[in-house]
Amino acid sequence: MTDFIPVNEPLLNGKEKEYLNECIDTGWISSEGPFVKKFEADFAQVVGRKHAISVCNGSVALDAAIVALGIQEGDEVILPTFTIISCGAAIVRAGAIPVVVDSDPHTWNMDIDQIEAKISPKTKAIMVVHIYGLPVDMTPVLELANQYGLTVIEDAAEMHGQTYKNKPCGSFGDISTFSFYPNKHITTGEGGMIVTDDDTFAEKCRSLRNLCFQPQKRFIHEELGWNFRFTNLQAAVGLAQLERLAEFVQRKRRMGELYTELLSGISGLQLPLAKTDYADNIYWVYGIVLSDEIPFDATEAMEKLRQQKIGTRPFFWCMHEQPIFHKMGLLTNESCPVAERLARRGFYIPSGLALTEEQIEQVANAVKRIF
Repeated sequence: MTDFIPVNEPLLNGKEKEYLNECIDTGWISSEGPFVKKFEADFAQVVGRKHAISVCNGSVALDAAIVALGIQEGDEVILPTFTIISCGAAIVRAGAIPVVVDSDPHTWNMDIDQIEAKISPKTKAIMVVHIYGLPVDMTPVLELANQYGLTVIEDAAEMHGQTYKNKPCGSFGDISTFSFYPNKHITTGEGGMIVTDDDTFAEKCRSLRNLCFQPQKRFIHEELGWNFRFTNLQAAVGLAQLERLAEFVQRKRRMGELYTELLSGISGLQLPLAKTDYADNIYWVYGIVLSDEIPFDATEAMEKLRQQKIGTRPFFWCMHEQPIFHKMGLLTNESCPVAERLARRGFYIPSGLALTEEQIEQVANAVKRIF
């Protein structure tokens, strides 16, 4: 039997050690180090934004973005129900109200045709979240935001190197955010980035991540911020990763194509769309959704694969089905059947950048055995 194949293993065989050693040799290990500024500048250039503000993870990037945009108690923010808890949590922590939309059954992104009906006089923003490999169709969303005077928060956490109509994901929101968790195309272990073209939003985010220290009176505070700072060590790893982004994107697409080639003959499995008319799939993860003819759900499928020494991870659980939000009296009477089905019948198989073609074949063979 083969060794266990984890759901993700990062690829760290570039200049990561060289840059980390430079941090150690020079003593620059905190957020004051030169790699931080270099990484921010280079990342902003890659994404096509004026400002990039590094933070300690992608979740707090959303927290800071919500506050910087002035979203507050009683405001409504529209978001996909099928996403990670960080998106809903950032809205709720600000005292705002999450308003959810269902998913598109083909791309697994938010169903943009449902957004306009959710807009009310209390709506302040649309939070767009690009899911798993294909971007949201942004043009109609931006048109709606312009029509109703709404801000757009773009969560591009999973979209490093992806484009929408040949323009970088992360370049569309009033504020956009990224994550550098180990399963992302660029990792810093933990870490995140806020990007924007707005000088005021950028200044606010920089202040919020650094406890709202004041330039002249450092320890006298007019506002409360957080310590969301990003270290020089993290930035050193991130810079080494960023240098290889094009290579990583190409590698991911090849992995996705190989999985599709090996799995396309199995009935009862919905595989990721290879492309839409505005983007080719970047295959951040390789997701599978079980059709109703399969007599078991994702949880049982994942257990069967675990017994075959294959790591998996479930799809996101819907925001409107989160117990914590129900305890708060939020999202209690929502129905989003597409997203509910994705959450119960979807999961993803090993997708990390270090995955070899031999391992992909082993995973595909295991999938064939259980189906």
